[in-house]
Order: sequence, then structure tokens, then C-alpha cells
Amino acid sequence: MSVAVTPGARQGRSRAGAEGWCEVLTAYILIQTEVGKAAQVARSVASIQGVLSAEDVTGPYDVVARVEAPNVDDLGKLVVAKVQAVDGITRTLTCSVVHL
Repeated sequence: MSVAVTPGARQGRSRAGAEGWCEVLTAYILIQTEVGKAAQVARSVASIQGVLSAEDVTGPYDVVARVEAPNVDDLGKLVVAKVQAVDGITRTLTCSVVHL
């Protein structure tokens, strides 16, 4: 299952803000769920502001979400206060995108 939330989601590293263009932190959140709850979790996570997509996957994780935040503090708030609060999630691992 693939759930895209943001129409025309940005593929780049910058976005327009009130003060012009600014860098955006992108990350992948690997999510483990209770048995049988992956589809429900993906739908719930996809509805959270800042989540660009949430997809069911196979392997040690059940859902992978792609997210954007203006900085690492806001990313932490997104993960802890919003994503981890979704019913059915048992564990998350956040992987920030780096541009080497």
C-alpha cells in the first residue's frame, strides 16, 4: 500500500518560505507495528502534516514514511509527538537524509 499525502511533493532539498528559499530536513521513518496493523498505521501516519508519504513494506519494518521538517528539533517533535502517538506502532527508527 502506498499513501501519498502532499500533492506535488517536493523532491528537492529547498522550499519557499516567508523569508525566501530555505533548506529542508528530509528523513525516512522506519516503523514496526503490531501484527495486522500496518495498513491502518500507514494511513494514519500519512495524514500527519509533514509526512510526504507512508508505505507498507516487507522486511523487519512494516511501514516506511518519508517526512520533511524545517530543522532537527521539529523533526524530533514530529516523530515523538505525532508519529509515535499513532495507535499500533511499536517502534520507530528515524534516518535523516544527508547530501554528501
